[in-house]
This record gives sequence, structure tokens and C-alpha cells, in this order.
Amino acid sequence: MATGQKKKKRIAVISGGPSTEHEVSIRGGEKVFSALHKDLYIPEQIHIDVRGNWGKQPHHIAQDHDLAFIVMHGTYGEDGTIQSILDTHNIPYTGSDAMVSALAMNKFVSSAILRRVGISVPLTFLVTKYEWEWKKQEVFDKIKHYLHYPFVVKPNAQGSSVGVHIIRSRGDLEHAMHDVLKHGDEVIIQKYISGMELSCGVLDHGWRGSEFALLPIEIVPRNSQFFDYSAKYVPMGSEEIIPARVPDYKLREIQRVAILAHRTLGARGFSRTDMIMAPDGKLFVLELNTIPGLTEESLLPKSAEAGGIPFSKLLDLVIDSALFEKE
Repeated sequence: MATGQKKKKRIAVISGGPSTEHEVSIRGGEKVFSALHKDLYIPEQIHIDVRGNWGKQPHHIAQDHDLAFIVMHGTYGEDGTIQSILDTHNIPYTGSDAMVSALAMNKFVSSAILRRVGISVPLTFLVTKYEWEWKKQEVFDKIKHYLHYPFVVKPNAQGSSVGVHIIRSRGDLEHAMHDVLKHGDEVIIQKYISGMELSCGVLDHGWRGSEFALLPIEIVPRNSQFFDYSAKYVPMGSEEIIPARVPDYKLREIQRVAILAHRTLGARGFSRTDMIMAPDGKLFVLELNTIPGLTEESLLPKSAEAGGIPFSKLLDLVIDSALFEKE
């Protein structure tokens, strides 16, 4: 090795896992693997199958790699599970730690925390499987008192808009609850906010105060009522306009809210905050994603590219953030 030449980092690109987003994760992992600079990194793809079996065991990853690049979403990947496993084996990894991941994945709790710092979120309440099965009338009474049609029903802990339903009748609610409870025992019932769908990515350099926002994206679903799984991952499923078609002062406000959400929940490396702007211009945060999608259809890479950060450089920034305290 030439004098002064940096040693290549050994990167384990981990994708797959036992979640509804397994295939999206695999695609993202392949894209990350192929885009990593081979003059800077020695990458290896490691798949976790739908049963949770690892293609390479964590203790071997600890021996062979300097860092795990997590390209997993939803259950197991984004809820703190894989982060806890990697922590147990002292393997550094990209993105937020286990506690922050679990917190952000819990939409009800994270929304309450964001509300405390002045971020607007839609009126939301939680319904458990027990309440739905044994206290259904109380649930209906609560909905009738606080909400009106349409409203939103979705799992409390899922990503990529999996299981999201817009409810326009009691029959819709019965069907939606049956579907949503397949994804977990907690359901969010939330006021429906009509308006412009927005998303804003945030990156940081590994320390608090280094956060910066990417260009906000306006999302126009082509074949869906909202930015659902199909609109996110099916090619041409939605039109993404970068930057969003709003005044400059509103772009700055969207970026400010995204940075505040990232900082408040303790996210690290990267995040993407999804929002709705109501017709009167008020912004409502829907959720913060601690591991944004990294496929060719994904929003964070598109926004970074539009701001002059090519995909390979985006990966460099995420890796540098993860290794900041390790250098």
C-alpha cells in the first residue's frame, strides 16, 4: 500500500429479512453493493432470508468487516431488531441505533414526541387488538366523537405504507381492521389530511448539529389515492417533483421541520420525513423513516441527486457518519 493511501473499509451490505419489504430490501442492497466505490471499500452482500436466517453469521461479520450497511425496512430491519443483534457483536452499522429505530417505528409514540416540540401531526389515537375484539363499540364511539369520514387506519409499526387504508364507511373500517391486525396488535386511527404529499430527506455527519436537509419532494401518485406501497415501488407509480412546487419560504420550512424531526427522535446518518401540506399551507408530519429506501425508485437518492449528491457520494456520507466516532 502506498504511503498515505487509506486502507479500504470492509463493508457488509445487509439486506432482505422477514418483513413485507423483503424484495425491496434485496433490490436496494444490490444497488448499494454495486454503487460502493471499489477503490474505497471491499463490499460483501449478505442476505437474510424471509425466515430470519443469515447468509453469514454475525460473529463472522464482526471478524471480517469494519461496518454493516443496513438496507432493510420495516419489521426486523427498521424496528431495532437487527441493530440490537449487531450491537451484541460490536459491529458498527449505518443509520440510527436500536432504541431510536424502535422509537421511530412506533408511529403513535414518535408522533407524540414530535408534537411536544411543536411539530404538527394529525389527530391520532391507538387501538389494540384486544380493544377491537372486546370493546368494539367503545372504539366506534371514540371515532364518532373525534373524527369524521374519511379517516386513516394503519399499523402502528410498519413501513412503506403497508396496510394503510382510507376509511369512508363502517364497512371500510371492518375490512381495514381485519387487514391491519395481520401486521401487528396495534392500530393507528388518524385524521385524514387532504393536501400535497411531501417528503424531505436529512443527512448528517455523525454528530448532533451537523444535520442538513435535501431538497423537498412533492409526490403525485399516478394510480393510487395516496403514496402507498405501489406508488412507492412500482416503476412510474408516482411522479416525484424536485424541488416541490411551493414558494421558497415553504421549502425552507419543510427542511426545518425535517431536521427538527431527525434531531428530536435522535436519528443518525440519514432519515426521510413524510408530510402533508394542507390547503392552508399548514404542514403535518406523518412519520420519520430511519432507513429510507435505496432502490432506483426511492426518494432519498433522487433528492440527493437533484441537489448535486450522486448515489455513490450519498453512500460515502452515510458510511462516514456511521464511522465518525470509530475513526
